[in-house]
Amino acid sequence: MSYEDNDTDEINKNSGDGPGSQLMGINTLIGNDVYNQIEEDLGDIKEIMLDMESGKIVYAVLSYGGILGIGEKLFAVPWGALTLDTTNKRFILNVEKDQLENAPGFDKDNWPDVADPAWKNEV
Repeated sequence: MSYEDNDTDEINKNSGDGPGSQLMGINTLIGNDVYNQIEEDLGDIKEIMLDMESGKIVYAVLSYGGILGIGEKLFAVPWGALTLDTTNKRFILNVEKDQLENAPGFDKDNWPDVADPAWKNEV
């Protein structure tokens, strides 16, 4: 799914002046596909986490594997690690698929303790 598919109100419509929108709604980005540079499908954006004090996006939750949410593995991906591919209308993450398969991640019932400084260093 791409951000254009989610943009039913056309608030992110490209003006033609550049490669894509500079301002996008969060709901438009949730569900977007994530690939790496060698065209491996890494999953999709399940959630976007906002720092309420600074107003900045801290990380995106990448959903990898599973079927209909069962058996999926979740990863906190720093927002700066994702690049918007406006040509293919998806995100690019510089990580190989086997790295995700072997990484710990978390599941939907056991989200990480983001207040834990050790967790912040892992992200």
